[in-house]
Amino acid sequence: MKESKNIFTVSVYTENNIGLLNRISAIFLKRHINIDSLTTSQSEIKDIFRFVIVVNASEFMIKRLVKQIEKQIEVIASFYHTDDQTIFLETALYKVKSKSLFDEKHIQKIIKNSQANIVTVSPNYFVIEKTGWREDTEKLYKELEPYGLLQFVRSGRISVSKEPMNISNILGINSDK
Repeated sequence: MKESKNIFTVSVYTENNIGLLNRISAIFLKRHINIDSLTTSQSEIKDIFRFVIVVNASEFMIKRLVKQIEKQIEVIASFYHTDDQTIFLETALYKVKSKSLFDEKHIQKIIKNSQANIVTVSPNYFVIEKTGWREDTEKLYKELEPYGLLQFVRSGRISVSKEPMNISNILGINSDK
C-alpha cells in the first residue's frame, strides 16, 4: 500500500556557508522530492540561518529526508511540520500598467477588497503588494490579469511553528531574554 502525500514545511537551522544550499537541494533530488517553495533568512538567533522548504511527500519520506539533512556538517537542526502545526504566509508583488489605475476605477476596488497595498506609482506602472495565503495571492493575480499585469512574483512560504522548536536549547543559548 502506497503512503499518501501531504504538504510539509521543513525548517533547517544552519550556519551560513557557501555550497550548503546546493548540498541540501541534492538531498531532495536524490529522493525524487520536488521543492514547492524555498525561503532562507536570518533566524531568531544571531549568525544562524533558517531554510523554510515546502514539499509534497509522504511522512515516511519526509522523516528520512530530515534525518539526511541533519547529517550535513553545517546543519544544526532540521524539523518538519504539517500545515496545521504552523502559521504561514507568502508575499506577492504585482506590476500593472498605470493606465489601468487611472482609467479603470474598478481596479482600485479590487485592491481595497483584497487588502493589498500600492507600494509605488510611476507614469508607466504601479506595484501592488499582497501578503496572505497562496489562495489569496492567486485570487488577486486572476483579478488583476485583465488590467495589464506586467510582472508578478511571489515569495516562498515564511512560517513559524505553533510549538517551540527549541533551537536555543540545542545550541545551549539562554532564551529567557
